[in-house]
Amino acid sequence: MPRIANASGGDGVQAVILALQILEYLAGRQDPIGVTALAQELKSTKSRIYRHLRTLLQQGYIVQAEATEKYRVGGRLVTLGQAVSENFHLVNVGRNVIRELRDELGHFTVLSQPESEGMRVVTTLSGKSMVEVQVKQGSLLGFHYSAQGKIALAFSDPALIERIARTKLAMITPSTITKPRVLRLEIERIRHQGWATAPNEALVGINALAAPIFAPTGALFGTVAVVDSIQFIAEYPRKSQIARVMAAAWQISRALGTDMQRISAARGVPAFAAA
Repeated sequence: MPRIANASGGDGVQAVILALQILEYLAGRQDPIGVTALAQELKSTKSRIYRHLRTLLQQGYIVQAEATEKYRVGGRLVTLGQAVSENFHLVNVGRNVIRELRDELGHFTVLSQPESEGMRVVTTLSGKSMVEVQVKQGSLLGFHYSAQGKIALAFSDPALIERIARTKLAMITPSTITKPRVLRLEIERIRHQGWATAPNEALVGINALAAPIFAPTGALFGTVAVVDSIQFIAEYPRKSQIARVMAAAWQISRALGTDMQRISAARGVPAFAAA
């Protein structure tokens, strides 16, 4: 997650900056953290960190576990984040980007967000092909047979791929991946290349090309994808198609406030995605 830069100024400014740094750091962690470790991470003194933690605790932005005395984000910060997220809903942020993507490539274009059982299609734009290929808004796309789902397996918590691989992988078409070992290899490849396809896997004759959208924390926020006949989106898409879809995903991620250069360095996403 991007850190708030240090700024020159009075003690009040520095205090605000440190408080925000604490909130950002805690928001990016899954596990609680103690005062000493937090002071080391933020390169500050234990006494300064402790004073800020007590203030944030009193205001409900963080909570402290009684048994360990460690800190994590609290309900008030979660509520604040939810209120902000309503203004940064994927549809609102990505609408103009996917319209430009659709106009340039001509394919049916889709935005999706992760849920526990798959990728939920939140908005779509019709393509320009003579035969219309559609994905119904509100549809839930499976993890193992859709390009969007594979992106989720590649860029979400590693526990997700393990959970899916332990289940019976339904055969949607003869091309659907149903062997856990094959799925793991596919997800590893997607993790390195930064994009996914699913030729003939959800529907014979149809392919999708998807790329990840990241939140400022580095977590997967959603996917952008184009869908069309395999005649127009081949099993291995054209480099221009890949670059354009990935660029759209980067553009939406940046609009969410995500530092994509940092994400690219951390995850190894190919540099041409920045185009």
